[in-house]
Amino acid sequence: MAMKLTPSHPAEALILARTSQAVCERATRLRLMIFDVDGVLTDGSLLYGEHGESIKAFHALDGFGIRMLQESGILVSFITGRDSPIVARRAADLGISDVQQGVRDKSQAVTVLAQRHGLDMEHIGFMGDDVIDLHAMQRVGFAASVPEAPPYVAQAAHWISSRPAGTGAARECCDLILAAQGRLGGFIAGRPRAPLTVGSPQ
Repeated sequence: MAMKLTPSHPAEALILARTSQAVCERATRLRLMIFDVDGVLTDGSLLYGEHGESIKAFHALDGFGIRMLQESGILVSFITGRDSPIVARRAADLGISDVQQGVRDKSQAVTVLAQRHGLDMEHIGFMGDDVIDLHAMQRVGFAASVPEAPPYVAQAAHWISSRPAGTGAARECCDLILAAQGRLGGFIAGRPRAPLTVGSPQ
């Protein structure tokens, strides 16, 4: 039987009305959300100076969305195939301690996280954009992607953002998760609900 979602705020109703029931139900179960970095939290540009990579541009909207997830009790992790001190700095700014860089087998990395936190795959989400993300996306309960992803990656996603990578795509994903769990309205009204604990029912 399909789960009936009852929006607690007009903003939640707006988001849920544009999202399939099946996707919303997947989002209600999430307790850990994992983001790729290049091509998801950034636009994928790699800018080099004479001493190597020098700049990555992150979007404030994404950062605030991630903070709302964390304040709701949803764990957040970054898993990226590249290795960059800039990513470590951004993660530190957001209070994210679980950052895995230089990862080639992201599916295995997701397995390790699931075991560490005692979560089933249905409680884990992954947002990626390229081949290296594909196997992880195929295993989790909620797979998200961006409009720029190759079609053979996008077809593995349960949901694709309308905003491009690096310009609020991750925020759009965060808002969907929060709306599905009936938590976005609390932030808008200035009365966030008590945070979840990992493994607890909503």
